Formats: sequence, C-alpha cells, structure tokens
Amino acid sequence: MEKIRVVLADDHSFVRAGVRAILEEIEDVMVVAEAADGQQALALVESHRPNVLVTDISMPILDGVELASRVPAASPTTRVLVLSMHADRPYATKAMAAGAAGYLLKDAGLDELEKALRAVANGESYLSPAISTHVLADYTRLAKAEATPTSPLTPRQLEVLRLVVEGLPTKTIARRLEISVKTAETHRSQLMDRLDIHDVPGLVRYAIRMGMIAPDQ
Repeated sequence: MEKIRVVLADDHSFVRAGVRAILEEIEDVMVVAEAADGQQALALVESHRPNVLVTDISMPILDGVELASRVPAASPTTRVLVLSMHADRPYATKAMAAGAAGYLLKDAGLDELEKALRAVANGESYLSPAISTHVLADYTRLAKAEATPTSPLTPRQLEVLRLVVEGLPTKTIARRLEISVKTAETHRSQLMDRLDIHDVPGLVRYAIRMGMIAPDQ
C-alpha cells in the first residue's frame, strides 16, 4: 500500500510531536519532515513533494494562509490541510480562499483527523463539522437568489451549491431537496461545469469573489 507522505508544520514543538504521534498511528501515513515556521515548511514541501502538508494556521514568518497560497508553486501535487484552534469564520474562509483543501480544528479526535487527511490526500476537500456552519452560513441566502448576469446559476443550482459546500453527499442532498439522486448529481455537475469550478475551495473563492461570502465576516 502506498504511503500518504506528510510534511508537518507547527511552531510549537510539543504540539508538533503530539500531532506526529497521532498521524503515525495511522497505518499508511508517513511523516517525512517537520517544520517550525512557514518558510521552513515551504522549503520542505518543495524538496520532499509530500501528498499533504499539515500546517498550523498561526506560525512565524509565513502563516498557514500565506503558506497555503504558495504551496502550489512549490509542489503542485501537494494539498494543504490546515489545523487551527480558531472556530470562527474569518480564519477558515481565508484559509480555503487561499487554496487550503481542508480546515480541521485542533480539538478533533483521531478518527476525524484521519478522515480529513484521507479526504485531502484523495483530492477531496474537508471542513470540520463544528466549523462548516460558521464558514458557510452565508450560503443560506443563495437558495433564495435568482440567476442574474453576475450569478449564472439557477435557484435550484444555488441550493445544491450550498449543500455541496457544506460537505453533504449526493444522497443526502437529494433527500434534503426531495429530488432523485440522479437529479441531484445532474445539478451538481451542471453548476460546476457552468462555473468551471470543480472543488470546494474553488467554490468558496467564487462565493467570496461574487460577494456571497465576505472574507472578513
């Protein structure tokens, strides 16, 4: 089984040691390097080309948000999972807008950390359930919006968009909206094709750009 290779970044050595110990309990995960600041983390990402960078959001030199924005240039295949003690909307929104694939609270358990890591490593996105409501609260008004020249989506597609970004699977979306799974899949595919956006961080960035989510709220 191919290992999920991880670079771990946190400026607190005790926290870093704790996270590493947890990660190494996961059978197919290997921590290949550790960094104590954002600049060191970026250099290690470039040299090791890990599958995932697991980083604290608050670090010296380069914080997690700035680091996430620079990772693609250093290693295009590396995805970023941000660990944070901040459960409020501005931190998570900025991290996802910068390009992070996941945002996980530091008080998450082993099962959630493993779930988040695997999701990010597999090209998916992850938001802690405890924070997704805060980050995506502004999407509740999208369902009532109508398609306009600046919003190419239909009201139904906006409803699906809101639920997709909340991390709900297609079957749950179909049940929530009282439509068939096939119809839900069609709406999801059409809205992504219409926006030419195919991941959750991209959808968050789109919402910010269109004024649907305010980065500093």
